[in-house]
Amino acid sequence: MSNCDTLHTLDAEAKEILAKINARTEPLKKSDRLAIKPLAMPELNPSYRARSMDEVSCGFTESQAMAEALRCLDCKRPFCVEDCPVHIDIPAFIAKIAEGDFKGAIAKIKETSLLPAVCGRVCPQERQCQLNCTVGKFHKDVGKSVGIGRLERFVADYEREYGEIVVPEVKAPTGKKVAVIGSGPAGLVTAADVRREGHEVTIFEAFHKLGGVMRYGIPEFRLPKEIVDREIETLEAMGVQFQTNFVIGRTRKLMDLLHKDGFDAVFIGTGAGLPLFMGIKGESSVGVFAANEYLTRANLMKAYDTQNADTPMWHGKNIVVLGGGNVAMDAARMALRLGAEKVRIVYRRSMAELPARAEEIHHAQEEGVEFCILQNPSEILADEKGRVRGMIIDRYELGEPDAKGRPKPVKLEGQSFEMECDTVLVAIGNGSNPLISQSTPDLKVNKRGNIELSDEDRNKTFVEGIYAGGDIVLGAATVILAMGEGRKAAKGINEYLASK
Repeated sequence: MSNCDTLHTLDAEAKEILAKINARTEPLKKSDRLAIKPLAMPELNPSYRARSMDEVSCGFTESQAMAEALRCLDCKRPFCVEDCPVHIDIPAFIAKIAEGDFKGAIAKIKETSLLPAVCGRVCPQERQCQLNCTVGKFHKDVGKSVGIGRLERFVADYEREYGEIVVPEVKAPTGKKVAVIGSGPAGLVTAADVRREGHEVTIFEAFHKLGGVMRYGIPEFRLPKEIVDREIETLEAMGVQFQTNFVIGRTRKLMDLLHKDGFDAVFIGTGAGLPLFMGIKGESSVGVFAANEYLTRANLMKAYDTQNADTPMWHGKNIVVLGGGNVAMDAARMALRLGAEKVRIVYRRSMAELPARAEEIHHAQEEGVEFCILQNPSEILADEKGRVRGMIIDRYELGEPDAKGRPKPVKLEGQSFEMECDTVLVAIGNGSNPLISQSTPDLKVNKRGNIELSDEDRNKTFVEGIYAGGDIVLGAATVILAMGEGRKAAKGINEYLASK
């Protein structure tokens, strides 16, 4: 049996469900669909995957996908579509899966989304399209909603496996040129939607490889980079051009693109990659890193591939990650795969308040990551050589809700203790890189450095011809929210160019 040791059992369960349904003579009723049990995703064995860069989730089989699709009720009011930031026609593509028309399903998705293989893997469906699913509400458990993300991933993988990538149609050339700054999810979606209208599009990327946070932030075991490459190839097939190693604000000023280089509009999608630190004593010690830098070295620069990469990497053995979001989970799980013997996540609230996806938390626990909740460091301790040797940890309890509605952590006096470690990875959030705003004074930014918009329905900035979206506007968000921003910006750009 393969390392994905649940695959055969789960596939057999799905085939049994399909056999019973196919044996029926009358059509499925709502009650029949609600009675079909939700299907689990086949996964690698935790003891194997904790030291492997192989993708954790193995994906649905054809039988699983069809059986899961039959659970959809095709509601008159599809809350799933309303809750999807890019408004994919979810009931329509799921209906095609139930019929076995997998090519038709991916074609339906690509009417509105160009990154289905990515979104099917990393989007927080439980907080978006699956949150208000009628099936989940019937069972009073969002975990029993129709597995929309898993189905989206299945048809995207099916398309890639059989080599028949659907390339969206591009209209006749308009003679207009658009610059897209950043090749993350917001930039790629903007580029696709603008290119569909026949405009020339060039994407400018600061790194030497394309993909933005999908490349440098999300680990291989959650999102294989081959998938990112294939999604970008679709844009190339549409005629989108790319320039890498191009830093706007350094290589070229933003306004020069408009006034000197002949671009008619610009989209800024540079993300929020400026790491935040806690500002506590000892934070400059050797062995303290931003989780973003740690992940960039491992993902973009492939530090895990010691046979083929010479990327300098700090290989700690006793690692503590500060924070509770998806970046913290990624950093902790990557640390295990890079050889750490002990990995802990220190978080100042309880498990219920962890902002990371439940699936990522579950996977981290399965793989051996320890969670130290209601704790937070007040000082990082270093040895005589300035290297991390531990932290002073304060204990907390939960108090009254803060402005965001989350219970506020309250320090417990007299209960501090010392925690040994040799590495600290800080994953408490990111700010916006100020380079573009500093070199483009007409852009308006808020106190956090995020670009402000004059029209939020079209993601228009206060400078004519310049649009922005994704984390540079929202702050750190999700791939699908960034895509939604890109879609709005593309709409604004296309309307603006049509008016010219």
